[in-house]
Amino acid sequence: MARTAAKITLSPSRDIPLDRLVLSQSNVRRVKAGVSIDALADDIDRRGLLQSLNVRPLLGADGQETGRYEIPAGGRRHRALELLVKRKRLAKDAPIPCVVRAADNDILAEEDSLAENSFREQLHPLDEFRAMLAMVEKDTGIEEIAAHFHTTPAAVRQRLKLAGVSPKLHTLYADDAMTLDQLMAFTVSDDHARQEELWDQLEHSFNKSAAYIRQKLTENSVRAADKRTCFVGLGAYVEAGGGVVRDLFEADGGGWLTDPALLDRLVDEKLKAEGERVLAEGWKWVTTSIDLPWDATRGLREIDREVTPMSEDELARVATLEAEAEELEGEWADAPEVPAEVHARLDAVETELGTLADRPELFDPAEMAIAGAFVSIDRDGSVRVERGFVKPEDEPKAEASEDEAHSAADGDARSAGPDAGGEAAVSADAGEDEEVETLRPLPDRLVSDLTAWRTLALQDAFAQDPATAFASVLHALVLGCFYSSSRESCVQVSPNRVYFTNAPTNLRDCGPAQAIDARAAEWKERLPQSDKEVWDYLLTLDGEEQTKLFAHCASLCVNAQAEIVPKYDNGRISAHGVERRIAHSHVLAQAVGLDVLGAGWRPTADGYFRSVTKPRIIADVAEARGDNFARMIDHLKKADMAREAERLLEDSDWLPAPLRNPDLEPAPVPDAANDDAGGALPPGLADALNDDVAGGDVVAAE
Repeated sequence: MARTAAKITLSPSRDIPLDRLVLSQSNVRRVKAGVSIDALADDIDRRGLLQSLNVRPLLGADGQETGRYEIPAGGRRHRALELLVKRKRLAKDAPIPCVVRAADNDILAEEDSLAENSFREQLHPLDEFRAMLAMVEKDTGIEEIAAHFHTTPAAVRQRLKLAGVSPKLHTLYADDAMTLDQLMAFTVSDDHARQEELWDQLEHSFNKSAAYIRQKLTENSVRAADKRTCFVGLGAYVEAGGGVVRDLFEADGGGWLTDPALLDRLVDEKLKAEGERVLAEGWKWVTTSIDLPWDATRGLREIDREVTPMSEDELARVATLEAEAEELEGEWADAPEVPAEVHARLDAVETELGTLADRPELFDPAEMAIAGAFVSIDRDGSVRVERGFVKPEDEPKAEASEDEAHSAADGDARSAGPDAGGEAAVSADAGEDEEVETLRPLPDRLVSDLTAWRTLALQDAFAQDPATAFASVLHALVLGCFYSSSRESCVQVSPNRVYFTNAPTNLRDCGPAQAIDARAAEWKERLPQSDKEVWDYLLTLDGEEQTKLFAHCASLCVNAQAEIVPKYDNGRISAHGVERRIAHSHVLAQAVGLDVLGAGWRPTADGYFRSVTKPRIIADVAEARGDNFARMIDHLKKADMAREAERLLEDSDWLPAPLRNPDLEPAPVPDAANDDAGGALPPGLADALNDDVAGGDVVAAE
């Protein structure tokens, strides 16, 4: 009959005075890792020793026990206890619970030390989340939990958020059917049913990425960083009953607003109130819009205005603020770290300086009565008000001048014939004998003949003076771009500022548009109010400034838009004309080194993918990222495919064909330095051209 195996006998436990315990050389832990000794000592101080030490008796030379014990397993706890003795929180001979192994045990001390650490299993993250949630439910504060476990309150909130995900998803995570990143993505929604529904939808999907999960859970929400939210204020939205969800694991710009309809109502109410406030200033009309169209001011005349000058007190305040800012910047320029209060003060100074520099504009009340204003929301959520625009139908009817009256009378007399009387009816002989008491204007035909001759002379002289020719064309461009109704130039250059047909939404908010607006505002502030003073002003600018202003005005006349050609010729646009325009735009793009991606364009769902077919989306993704990525999305619905394509291409350098710069032969560069009229061009323009040629800046597109 087989004998039953003897049952094991566990090593006894006993309390041993701390001063009889020493660290063993058999302890395999040599590298510091995990919680520090200080933190472990703090924890023992608070809750006591949770785990006994593993010790063995030390033998003397005679092989007998010495009454002291070595610690092969539990060295960090021993160091923490010694630290508590130094802190006078523990007696040096305090009894320490120990498991005592026999000195002649068959198991090596090194094996005990290795086994204690090798067979230890870390707590599953889900158990950690649930444990913290249980502590909170038993009235332990988040700050208190963070302090006890040497972490941050933000980390505790993250774990509590994870504990609040659907129990069904917790089970999947515990069974390794879901990653921690995926579980974190589900925390952006508190709706367990929606979480479970989405996971079921993704069961057979190639794309189960955390980013895609977040996108699906927030697709019917509005980002808190949206300019509409900034306009009404997140606090006002929440006070009105709106909900906000946060992603504690990703930078979300303040979260997502879950009630877009409420947000739109609040925006509409506040925008209308702003419009009524501006209308009360005395304007005939005010147009309000979240996003103004690109060509909102097309065909409108901008009325004159005066900027309120600063008072002596305001000028003194500006000087004080500038001196303070300069002093602070000088004091902290070389400091490795600038205190937050210094940054705050510099920001406050900059804000106040901006407020002082933003001078109110004064308008003629009579002109305000026929003009209006546009009220919209700027990119940062502030109110954008553009005042002083007159519609063509509101323009006052001009009365005929005295000269025009005389001209009309002469014309009537000539058309009436000799029987109608007047100067045309008087014979030449009678005119010689009759003394004319008053001088009448010259006949129109004579004026026309004389000025035709003068025009030829002026053209000939004009061609021999490049500097004046440049200034004259610049003058015409400035009038056309900044004084739309001006007729103060005789140079028949057509400065037609481009206004797009079917302009995309939010075009005014893109990077290039903001840069153009800023440049235009800077010149508008410098240019005189009256178009009659522009010529004299331009002559005060040096060559470099003239060149910059010329380039700005010329840029506003560049049209590279492939406009939609109507089915029937309307006399304005033709397919051939658009084709020639686009071809020349490629030449200009090569000359200026156009970088559409550098300017800020990206292939987004709203800006591109929703406007093309599903096969086109798949082809574009395949071209940019490869066929494998295209196959990942070919089963999706159109809206989901567009959003996923945006995600896949967000960091690529891919561009659709209409935005690409085709390879062209390099254009010949004129040698400005050897021009027969050298030095006649404005110095800035001549120097810039010479620098380009000498420096090799004009190259063929790669």
